Amino acid sequence: MLKGKTVLLGVTGSIAAYKTASLASMLVKQHADVHVLMTRNATNFINPITFETLTGNKCLIDTFDRNFEFKVSHVSVASAADVFMVAPASADVIAKLANGIADDMLTTTALACEAPLILAPAMNTHMLLKQVTLDNIKKLEGYGAEVIAPASGYLACGDTGAGKMPEPETLLQYIYKAILREKDLAGKKVLVTAGPTQEAIDPVRFVTNHSSGKMGYALAREASFRGADVVLVSGKTSLTPPLFTKFIPVVSAKDMYDAVMEEFPDTDIVLKAAAVADYRPMHVAEDKIKKNSASSVLEMERTDDILAELGKQKRDGQFLCGFSMETKDMLEHSREKLEKKNLDMICANNLKEQGAGFETDTNHISVLTREETISLPLVSKEEAARQILDLVVDRIS
Repeated sequence: MLKGKTVLLGVTGSIAAYKTASLASMLVKQHADVHVLMTRNATNFINPITFETLTGNKCLIDTFDRNFEFKVSHVSVASAADVFMVAPASADVIAKLANGIADDMLTTTALACEAPLILAPAMNTHMLLKQVTLDNIKKLEGYGAEVIAPASGYLACGDTGAGKMPEPETLLQYIYKAILREKDLAGKKVLVTAGPTQEAIDPVRFVTNHSSGKMGYALAREASFRGADVVLVSGKTSLTPPLFTKFIPVVSAKDMYDAVMEEFPDTDIVLKAAAVADYRPMHVAEDKIKKNSASSVLEMERTDDILAELGKQKRDGQFLCGFSMETKDMLEHSREKLEKKNLDMICANNLKEQGAGFETDTNHISVLTREETISLPLVSKEEAARQILDLVVDRIS
């Protein structure tokens, strides 16, 4: 995913430095060119050989090291960088960066670097909460750096509180957001719905469907990487909400309808990937419940058609994309929905096709607009999300 990208990792004196080795390994597996810069204090916590083995590049520590190719190293790596992440970032290095002090390889390179700067503070809780540290962090944010909020928990010093560096998987997501995609959705608000809804039959049982939410979550994540302001309205799933989104959990179709209608007026793009329970139970014959035959005696009524209502309210400039899961006559039924619900695009797949049904990690989608039908190959849902948003961007540009 990061082929052709150059990532600088700054490592400072903190026990959390061991996590950065895992991050470096993850980045290399994504085909990034990774260069690690360490402070002298950092070498007391982790050996530079570790990073050199993982990245295949010399670990940079000494500004005046003569054992290198003749280039001004802090300038050459700074010029090549697509992103510079300092993780862990100690209070000392945060203070230096906030005040333009460049007295070692890491801080000199950071001052020379024009790429996005991301900092992951890691320190004792009392150090983190000192006003001078908070002021330095605020100053760096004012200069355009992104500072990742530390996690809370048991710290190496024995205290409990804020100051833990987030896990490498989280740090990787911040790097993705910075450099994975062009910011072609910057300034756009994208509303995504995902997952199943549940309609209660009684206090114990409910009507639902098999939606996993994976497609909707992939769309929300991809839109955030492209710079969008993302709102994700989701029914109950086993998935972790993606970072960089406003997450609104819902249960019933009515809950989803209300949440979507509240967010819709100032939304630019809607991607409705949720599988809503179309009917809600109205009544169950209690005497037949005891015979375990409730399914045959439910009185049902249709839930509100969220997509149709959005189509009615759509204003000029809004882009509405629906999703259609069919078992037969996929293209015909999907085009009917496109026209009837006043959509700009609809993504259709066949439930019976292998690799394109519920709870899979892949999808085979046909994208329909009023002018054309585009068949996408069977790919991961993450790749399908990228291709779908490419098509959306082409049509709103």
